Amino acid sequence: MLRCPNCNGKDIGKIGTQDYFCWTCCIEMTVSGNELMVHQIESDGSLSSLDDLFTKEQRQLP
Repeated sequence: MLRCPNCNGKDIGKIGTQDYFCWTCCIEMTVSGNELMVHQIESDGSLSSLDDLFTKEQRQLP
C-alpha cells in the first residue's frame, strides 16, 4: 500500500497512470521506477518539487 512520505497518510488517490494525490496534506506524487517524486501544487496549477525535503529512503516504494 502506498503511503504519503509527507504525512504518512493512506488516503491516496490515483489521478493518472503514474500520478497520485494525498487527500490529507494535498501533495502530488509521481512514481518513477521504484521512487516517488513529490510535488506541491501551486495556486496557478503548476507543480513545485519537494524532493529535496525527503531522503531517498523516504521516497522509496516498499
